[in-house]
Amino acid sequence: MPDYVVPPAAPVALPVVGSDALFAVRRVYCIGRNYADHAREMGHDPDREPPFFFQKNPNNLSPTPTFPYPSQSSDVHHEAEMAIALHSGGSNISTENALSHVYGYAAALDMTRRDLQATAKAQGRPWEIGKAFEHSAPIGPIHPVVKTGHLNTGPIRLLLNDTIKQEGNLNQMIWKVPEMIAFLSTYFTLAAGDVILSGTPAGVGPVIRGDVMTLSIAELAPLTVTVT
Repeated sequence: MPDYVVPPAAPVALPVVGSDALFAVRRVYCIGRNYADHAREMGHDPDREPPFFFQKNPNNLSPTPTFPYPSQSSDVHHEAEMAIALHSGGSNISTENALSHVYGYAAALDMTRRDLQATAKAQGRPWEIGKAFEHSAPIGPIHPVVKTGHLNTGPIRLLLNDTIKQEGNLNQMIWKVPEMIAFLSTYFTLAAGDVILSGTPAGVGPVIRGDVMTLSIAELAPLTVTVT
């Protein structure tokens, strides 16, 4: 066994529906502005421009039912997303072969310190301070493809305290799952354990302590998270 000058961090692992085994996470990629209505509400042209991605840290994924309101922000927003979990990868993956690398799907939230993100944008700086903070990606259990099939259509809806705030369909994504995987693989070597968040429909907005967010996507298990 190797010796370490500091103890290695515990691996990040997510529950899998119907299994006692866990899904070990390697990297987390997030696509921006992948629904036209959301692009418009953020002040951007939704024409099909090349996709862009940012990253969260693996330990930002949080499979717990609570979201601690983060520090240094007074404007934290919910963003409803589908997570795509990969069991294999590579470089320069073709669109036609991309889905063969998908292990399963899960409901997830891309929580955003919108005020800090806006400041970073205005200053031409990276977004991590607004996106990659602790517990910033609540996530449900992974549903293996062998049980659900590939999810390319179906409703995505977020309720905030029983009021619908976000509603759309997976088929409204500008860049579909195979295209996201293929594009990413031209810039990064994808691998087993990678997770991709697929973008959010319109209706993003603020949360406060005590709010309850409930995300449902197609046939995936709903994700319910309380802001604490």
